[in-house]
This record gives sequence, structure tokens and C-alpha cells, in this order.
Amino acid sequence: MPDAIQQSDRSALLDAPTSAAHESESASDDDGFRCVVARMRDEACERARPAVKAGAAPIRVMARMVNELTAACRAQGIPEAIIAAEVVNRTIGDIDVRRISTTDDGPQYVSLADDLGLALPGEVISGVVAKGRTYRWIQRRMQEIERELLAEHVDLRVYELSGAGTPRLREALAAYAQRVWGISFAPQFINAGLGSTDALCKFWQGLVASRRLRGERDFTIIFPTPGFNVPEWQANNLGARSQTIHTRAEDQFKVTPELLGQALDAAPDACAIYLTISNNPTAFAYTPDELRALYRLLDERGSELIVVADLAYIGTGEPAADRERMRALTEPNARARTAYACTLSKSHTLTGDRFGWMAFGSPELAHAVAVGWTNTAASLPADWQLRFMALLELFARRPRVEGRLRALYRLRRARLIRQLTALNAERPIFASISLDDGGTIYNWSQLAPGEDVFSLFSKTGIAGVPGSAFGYSDDYVRLSVGCIPVPEV
Repeated sequence: MPDAIQQSDRSALLDAPTSAAHESESASDDDGFRCVVARMRDEACERARPAVKAGAAPIRVMARMVNELTAACRAQGIPEAIIAAEVVNRTIGDIDVRRISTTDDGPQYVSLADDLGLALPGEVISGVVAKGRTYRWIQRRMQEIERELLAEHVDLRVYELSGAGTPRLREALAAYAQRVWGISFAPQFINAGLGSTDALCKFWQGLVASRRLRGERDFTIIFPTPGFNVPEWQANNLGARSQTIHTRAEDQFKVTPELLGQALDAAPDACAIYLTISNNPTAFAYTPDELRALYRLLDERGSELIVVADLAYIGTGEPAADRERMRALTEPNARARTAYACTLSKSHTLTGDRFGWMAFGSPELAHAVAVGWTNTAASLPADWQLRFMALLELFARRPRVEGRLRALYRLRRARLIRQLTALNAERPIFASISLDDGGTIYNWSQLAPGEDVFSLFSKTGIAGVPGSAFGYSDDYVRLSVGCIPVPEV
């Protein structure tokens, strides 16, 4: 925990007048509070820096540092408005719809929590009372779906033998892919999971098991950097080796055919590549032509490499662009070798619900990895499946909600870039402030020489995640539009 404010500081701050009759004194008090928080930020950085250098998970270190500092400020009686301005957590990506602000985001977005059925009836969000109609509708619809399934002799309260979800859920996911992307997947080749991270873990387990059944004891999986590193950790823990592709800024941190060819030469036993289509952390997305070029290289080389396409951020950008990417990813030569990891966590702000799935382009691949589902969860939770189906039905009925979410992401991304640009004009901290491709919920920018995430936090109060968290260099930082709004400059 950060050290307590010195007693002399605390007494001076808490004894200061705050009435309207003492506006000048209040302004001075605010400056005093800000100075104290700035000192506490410096002290927090000094405590956290060694943990990152020692190899602790940088995202968790940074997030914990911010949370502990915020708690310490509250304990010392520092006003919430000062804390919010001086301690800005941009480490965690996921949008918190309960913290949408009438002022900073706009009144048109405040009802999103209510419209998604996340807000409790009567809950107050940014001064607006949630009606709770969608919340109640979801509860009723879950009960109705369960009755309908029982009438079909399907009981979710007993084992579902595939472990991949009831056929009705898988049919709903196929309908979702058709509605949103215009892409057809056979329901029997869609496996549900507790978020895409869980589905990926099940996939790696199935892939490793299938390779060992073929007598292959040693094999490699290719992971580009910078990138989301949990799937690599999963695969490594199952005994797979990693081959890294270090992408380049001039390529917008994307894998090129040249880099992929070099990775295949370096790891001839490579069986798969994990490819995030709209990237975390870089916020750059592959174009359809870039994707086709990668598949063409694999075809030309006669490679059997499996492409594990992570689609977590498909849906956070422009629908037309996402549809074109999906078309390139599902052309016949691509389908034959691709597994598609999907989730509603990012596109629909449903992180805590853990709604994910994996679709397979070929029956052979689906069958090869099926054991990853049957031998892990054994059967997916009944209420979870019912809620999943109810929400998919809700989104099909109310597609405008999805459009409003994308508009909120677009607003926050643009504001964050403007905020960083304004800060950089006052005190140069960044070597470059990266733009994005209109997708994901991040900004990936390069820090100036001599700066790092701790100096950024110390000077601005903005906490981000260093590049080392994504297998890259620490002169880059990932900043999220995530949990909190971005005020207009």
C-alpha cells in the first residue's frame, strides 16, 4: 500500500476551507491535493517498478498499483474529483457500462447498461434510473427457453455429452455469424466455451492430444509479437514450443508473408499460428488482402499450418470492414485450415458473462480437437447456456444496441488520441501517438527516449501497460479506452 500522507500534509489539507465564500482558497486547496497525489504517484511507481523488472505480470502490477493508490487517496480524504483527474486507470481494456458518463460520454449512451440487461432494476447510472425491463425479459426468456428444451426432451441439468453446448445454442451462434458477418458455419462445428480464452485453452488441449496420437512428441506453435500472450502461455504449459514473429512498426505490427516464411523456415515442425485479426495491443487490423496473402503463402509452400484466428475485437469497429475481413478468412482455402475464436466480451461489453465459442472451417479439424471439450468441462453450465441463448436473441431483435456500442468505442478512441496529443504538446512524452484502424479498444503508442510507463504515470497520472506485457519492447505502451470515459480536450 502507498505510504500515508504525512500528518502535516493531511492536517493542512483537511483543515482548508471549502465553502463558496473561499473560492480562491478552494482552488489553492485543490492544487495542494494534486501535489500530494503527485507525490504518492511517484512513490507508487518506485514500489512497482522492481516488480516489473523482476518479471511479474506487467498488466497486473500496473492495475494493482493504480487500485492501491486510489484506495490510499480515499483513505486520506482526498476528494473523488481530484483522484479521478490525477489517477487514470487505462490498464484494463473492458468497457464498464456502469461507469458511462452523461457528461464525458453523452446522455445517449447512459442507458446502454439498461438496454443490455446488465443494469439492475432501479439501479442509478450517471443520474439515470434503470427501468430493468431488459433485465427482467432475459430472466423470463431463460425460463421459456428451458421449458421449450424440456419439451424437446433436452435437459440442460444433466450431462451434454459433447461438452460443447446444446445444439440449440450452437444453432444460435451459427445464426449470429450469418447475421453479423454474412458467414455460414455448420452448427455441429461450433463449440461454445466460457469466453474465447477458455475456448482457446480447450483447442490447444485438443490439438496437442491429436498430435500426440499421431506420434508427434515435439511441435511448435507460432506467436506474433506484440500480441495477447495468454494463448502462448496456455500452449507452452501443454508442452508446445513457441516460435516468435517479431513484427515491425513499418508493417503496422502485422505478420507479412516474408515474416511468416521466415518463421516456417525456423520451425519446420510448426503446426499452428495464433493470429489476432484486430490486434491487442496495437489496435491495427489486417486488411482482406493482407490475410489472403498469408493464406496464399501457406498454399504455395504446401504447408499444413493451422491458422487460429482470434476474432475478439471483430465487432468493435466498422461492420462493413469486419465483414470483408471475415470473407477473406472464410474463403475455401482459408476455411480448410482455420479455427475461429469468438467472444461477446469485447464487442458487447459482456466480460463477466464469459460468452465465447470456437468455429471450425473443416469437419476434420473440429473432430481432431473435440477431446479438448469432452475431457475438460464435461458439460457447460445450464444457466450460462440459457442466458447466452437469450442474449443472442436479444441482439438479433435489437441490432441498434450493437451500433450504439460501436459508436461509443469510436468516440472514446478519437478522444483518447486527442487527449494524448494535447498532453504531448505540453510535455513531450511520446515519440509517436499511434492511430488505429477503427477497431479494438486500445491505443498503442511509442514513448520518447528515456520514458516508460512509470514516468508516463508519474507525469500525467495515466497508467498503461508496457510493451513487455505483449512480448515487445517497453518503449511502447498500451492505453485502453476501457472502464472509464475519456473527457473531451
